[in-house]
Amino acid sequence: MIVTAKQASSHCGGHPAMNSAKPTLPAQILSQTPSTSSITDRLWRHSLYNVLDQQPLDRVNVLGDNSHGHLSCVNTLSWTPDGQMLLSGGDDRTIWRMDPDYDVDYPFVCKSVIQTGHKANIFNAHLLPHSTRIVSVAGDNQVRVFEAAAALAHSQSEPETTYSIDQLDCRVLRCHTNRVKRIVTEDSPDLFLTVAEDGSVRQHDLRVSHTCGPGGSCPAPLIKCQHELSALALSPLSPYQFVVAGESPYGYLFDRRNTGRSFDEEWGSLPPTSGPSIATCVRRFGRKTKPRDDVYGTHITGARMSSHNGHEVLLSYSGDAVYLYSTRDNPQDEDEHHGSSIIPSSQEHRTDVIPIASDESHIDVQLAETNDNEASSPLQRATADQGDLDGSDSDDLTLDAMPWDDPSVPIILPRRRFAGAGNVETVKDVNFLGPEDEFVTSGSDDGNFFIWHKATGELHGIYEGDGSVVNVIEGHPFLPLIAISGIDSTVKLFAPVNHRSEFSRIDKQEDIIRSNSRGSGQLMTRGQLALIRAALSGQELSEGNPCNVQ
Repeated sequence: MIVTAKQASSHCGGHPAMNSAKPTLPAQILSQTPSTSSITDRLWRHSLYNVLDQQPLDRVNVLGDNSHGHLSCVNTLSWTPDGQMLLSGGDDRTIWRMDPDYDVDYPFVCKSVIQTGHKANIFNAHLLPHSTRIVSVAGDNQVRVFEAAAALAHSQSEPETTYSIDQLDCRVLRCHTNRVKRIVTEDSPDLFLTVAEDGSVRQHDLRVSHTCGPGGSCPAPLIKCQHELSALALSPLSPYQFVVAGESPYGYLFDRRNTGRSFDEEWGSLPPTSGPSIATCVRRFGRKTKPRDDVYGTHITGARMSSHNGHEVLLSYSGDAVYLYSTRDNPQDEDEHHGSSIIPSSQEHRTDVIPIASDESHIDVQLAETNDNEASSPLQRATADQGDLDGSDSDDLTLDAMPWDDPSVPIILPRRRFAGAGNVETVKDVNFLGPEDEFVTSGSDDGNFFIWHKATGELHGIYEGDGSVVNVIEGHPFLPLIAISGIDSTVKLFAPVNHRSEFSRIDKQEDIIRSNSRGSGQLMTRGQLALIRAALSGQELSEGNPCNVQ
């Protein structure tokens, strides 16, 4: 389901703020928005968002309830560029649209529900820029494009309306062969990228028709990797570059500027449907890890590129932390931020293998040995690993290595590490917050979401955002308003308030970080289980090929 929502009065699933004190910023601000292209607008947004650093956040609304809203987990949230609508989608295979009402502070309410026709959970949904098209991707391997003009034009004065695929023009793309996880849009109503667990990233151009399926004419993917991909990021300031990640300890930076020419296409023939990748892998983003660590199970659950500067990259590692990189960093430089960047030879890539049990039912997870100099408190441990980024104890560290990675592609090491959140149970996204991306945020297995200062790595806040797990955090395009979703069937809105926050958990940070640290130490990923199953069945792990360069 895709739900489109606008800020609205507190009926139809919109709960009022949690106490009588009004939020700092009224919804009427939306009606005073200056031109999005003006310098005045940027200064205006910056002044509004400054309160995020000065005042605590609190929950100001809950979208949905037991009788209205999504029926299960909410996996995706997406604000429209003008901030007037919020799209949400989830396991119930519907998309919501929520809209604003300028008479009430902050509540958004569902105005349109789109029954997508997907046969599995929706993982992502976006409105294509300069259009009325909504794109969704799901676990049924499909990409669906809806001409949703009717749903988007639905009047606030009208009751909530559900639209079926029979009422909306729907185009189904079956180019991927496994679950499709993420969409990134460009400044175009026709172009967008998708990433899937089939290891491919595809560029879709809605102006060009083709036939999917066996014997079809799906264009060749931009890239094709030998492992699953699930995270994709692109910055509007550098749209020729994109970052992908998945079942590998690396994030990959690809460049579309050197795609070459196809004379057949220029003469009107259909593009090739197979062959090497089109984009070029120019950098890998990696970490230094202890030599005893088993990197075969390491994977990345979320990626984000800064929309403010175009070069900063966030990667969220399952069972570990969030790391900040820059595409501008020279992999051969050595400085105080990321220490020695000398890449060891392939002979120096070391991996300790966990002994394989003789019976799958008796698999034990080997926990890493405790360092003699381990920090004494959870807060110290959350920041102590910064030394690894600074090059200290470099003799005890090695770069993550996987057999399918091309050692000729340079590795960039992180500038900063943001720790404390738990990322084990589900797929956590990661994001920037603030008009200049001053903050970094991530959900957590404990139902909280964390906010850190990007410049220092200092923990800024911990807030309860879900009854179970927070997976998705999306900041409003210009207001200090944050939408949160996870395992609950509801969407929560957070904003700065001028009173004590009822949902802040920063006073319990020691206990929270300690608990999350214990959970991360017992992670066994799908990659590790696959290795164990392969060993038990007598199969050898195929080295495969690196992400092919086309």
